[in-house]
Amino acid sequence: MFKVILVLALVAGAYSACDNQCSGHGTCMTDDVCNCYDNWGIGLGHDSGDCSERICPFELAWVDTPDKTGSFHKYAECAGRGICDRGTGECACFDGYEGKGCQRTACPNDCSGHGTCEYIEDMHFAATWNDYASTGFRNDPKTFEFNKWDAGKTRGCVCDAQFGDIDCSKRMCPYGNDVLDVRDNLLVGTKYQQQEIRFVSNDGAVTPSATTGVFSMTGQTFALTFKSRLNETFTTIPIAFDSTDLTDFVNDIQLALLNLPNRVIDGVTVAAVTGTTIITGTTEPYTSQNDVDGFGNALTAKNMLTVTVTFTGEAVQGPQHLLAVEDYECSTGCTPKITGVDVQHRMNHLQSNITEVVLADYNSYECGRRGKCDYGTGLCGCFTGYSGENCNSLTTLV
Repeated sequence: MFKVILVLALVAGAYSACDNQCSGHGTCMTDDVCNCYDNWGIGLGHDSGDCSERICPFELAWVDTPDKTGSFHKYAECAGRGICDRGTGECACFDGYEGKGCQRTACPNDCSGHGTCEYIEDMHFAATWNDYASTGFRNDPKTFEFNKWDAGKTRGCVCDAQFGDIDCSKRMCPYGNDVLDVRDNLLVGTKYQQQEIRFVSNDGAVTPSATTGVFSMTGQTFALTFKSRLNETFTTIPIAFDSTDLTDFVNDIQLALLNLPNRVIDGVTVAAVTGTTIITGTTEPYTSQNDVDGFGNALTAKNMLTVTVTFTGEAVQGPQHLLAVEDYECSTGCTPKITGVDVQHRMNHLQSNITEVVLADYNSYECGRRGKCDYGTGLCGCFTGYSGENCNSLTTLV
């Protein structure tokens, strides 16, 4: 009797148990087929089998064939850019790809330690905030959104200041004017780049007066930020806003800019004037048909203080990035310590509070176009007859 029972048990085990007892990674069903736990299976088809192999992460495929609806970039194991290690469940990504399931591109040379690796959806074209105004896109931020399938997959290097090239491996050299450049019209005086900063208060006053608008901001403090051609960012010491003594106000601005580190601005003049401006597109009430523009937007008159900054130094010849007004309050844990000024950043739909009003006669080239940059040191090797940090000094008449 014992032998009969043993034989029946062996027969039942041979015909009713799942393969390899599902390897401990699944449940044996009544039909003798394994119901594998998540991320377990066998083979390229990920069939249940004996649940002895791991399944690697799935991500949007970089390249695949379309389905019957014509859709591309379906989910694929290792995103189609790696080989799955069935023992560990991790993808061995091909060169240039990394991350879970090989989901993203790797940045070249890891940006050489001189930059950050950014997704394409996070990259932007503007050097400063005010650059958006010249395009007319600032009121429609969706213009710059990137919603394609690779928005969170494709990446590139955003280099630190003083470094450039696709992998941020090259140290940038100083920029300067080509000393032999010929101006468009030699009969008129030299033109230096001028930037205009317009301070318009947000106090809601419709009618300008001696106590509203910019006049009410006297005593508040702000700072200016300058970005060099080498992408270095410098912020001035606090500047006290003063609409009652413009001479003292412009002197404060000039000294603050000239005192930036490394003589990044080695020559600048500043002027200021008060006036009245008309703001369009406001929600403030108006009293007559004459108080609206052609689009039905209300017209509001406010007093304004305009500061003109002219870059005259050799280090800032040619076009420069637009300045930025730091109008936020900085009281603790930040620098410089300022109260902030309540100003408008936008005059109307297409105009910034900072614009370039005079284009310089000078140009701005790497090593003044009269030398060769040593990208290892960031120093210019000037050609014969030229000298200076950016090779814009002529020492020999050729």
